[in-house]
Amino acid sequence: MEEKILIVDDEKGILEAISYAFKREGYVVETAGDGEEALTKASDFGTGVLILDIMMPKMSGIEVCKRLSDRKDLGILLLTAKNDIVDKVVGFEFGADDYITKPFDMRELIARVKALFRRLQKNSEKQQVTKIKIKELEVIQSQRKVLLKGEQLELTPKEFDLLYLLLSNPERVYEREQLLDLVWGMEYIGGTRTVDIHVQRLRSKLGMQYQDLIQTVYGVGYKSIGDVYEARS
Repeated sequence: MEEKILIVDDEKGILEAISYAFKREGYVVETAGDGEEALTKASDFGTGVLILDIMMPKMSGIEVCKRLSDRKDLGILLLTAKNDIVDKVVGFEFGADDYITKPFDMRELIARVKALFRRLQKNSEKQQVTKIKIKELEVIQSQRKVLLKGEQLELTPKEFDLLYLLLSNPERVYEREQLLDLVWGMEYIGGTRTVDIHVQRLRSKLGMQYQDLIQTVYGVGYKSIGDVYEARS
């Protein structure tokens, strides 16, 4: 799926520079020159990141944030020429996720946007699935329990998170780097070997009957089998 960015700024030079930088990074980029145009384009924009200048004609970035505050599929990063903490606090109160102060380093802006996309993906992985049943194996998300033949398996928090993520998204292939980010978080400095070790431990705890639920996609990562589910609710 293509990652989309909507850039909103009334300064044409800044708009073109940011647009060029993100197109070079492979993003699908749309632009708007004021707050009203931003709202119009955001209405059918879908999932993506909005880079939004605060000081704009017709409608301020803060007002745009306020009107888009119920959009859980949009990550909003504010651009501000001010160091006034009030702007930042108000922006966060009305739904902004991050901010950067002009002038800024383009590399930092790109890094912050990438972090926002990871956060959006992570939020989307918090599925509506609360219970998974596969024969005598039961995963109960609300209680963070895994039951096998009625007996609770002793899983570490990360083992549970890893198992739940894979079983909640049958047949979806996750790269090791994706699993590191989604389960361990951006701050984790360990290598992808950590993922392999946790998968090995999970397979061991699941036993002979269920260890093959988690399949290795060689050279890529892991997935769970999709045709054995009795219930996902």
